[in-house]
Amino acid sequence: MQTSIPENTTVTQRLRPIDREGLLGFAKKGRQNPQMRGTNKVHTVTEGQYRTISHVNHHQVVVDEPLHLFGQDTAPAPGEIALSGLGGCLAVGITAVATWKQVTLSKLEVFLEGDIGNPAAWGAGGAEMIPSLMGFQEIRVKVLIEGNATREELLAIVEHANFYSPVANTLRNPVNFNIGLAE
Repeated sequence: MQTSIPENTTVTQRLRPIDREGLLGFAKKGRQNPQMRGTNKVHTVTEGQYRTISHVNHHQVVVDEPLHLFGQDTAPAPGEIALSGLGGCLAVGITAVATWKQVTLSKLEVFLEGDIGNPAAWGAGGAEMIPSLMGFQEIRVKVLIEGNATREELLAIVEHANFYSPVANTLRNPVNFNIGLAE
């Protein structure tokens, strides 16, 4: 069934907005204390083969590997989850920057792809490699964004959000990483 819209009607839609005043208050706290940090915590439990369930607050994130990598293919692979985290972080940042600049968004989609290989077989007897040659070697992101701003203004919002994205910066920059056995 098709709906007919009169010619002189303007059709508008907008994404559900965030609390701008709350955002501005959060930004003010950051300006007042640039060293402010939070801690994300995740508890990951292996079910068998490569299927894991990560407990994040009151949510669960399931991860698996595809059949050709000896998984059950019941959930996204770890690299796909990493890209998902990046896409979510960029979308959050773009939404925040647009809200700050008083731009109303009507569409926001993030398309990500990353080139990753595993010739080292997770260190289980595959190719000998150094860390810089493992993991994502290139990540490409395209953003489909629409709102009440020019294309140039929307691009500036995307670039600004990318510059300040915590997850993008984690992927771009070295980070202290410690691993050990639990007590």
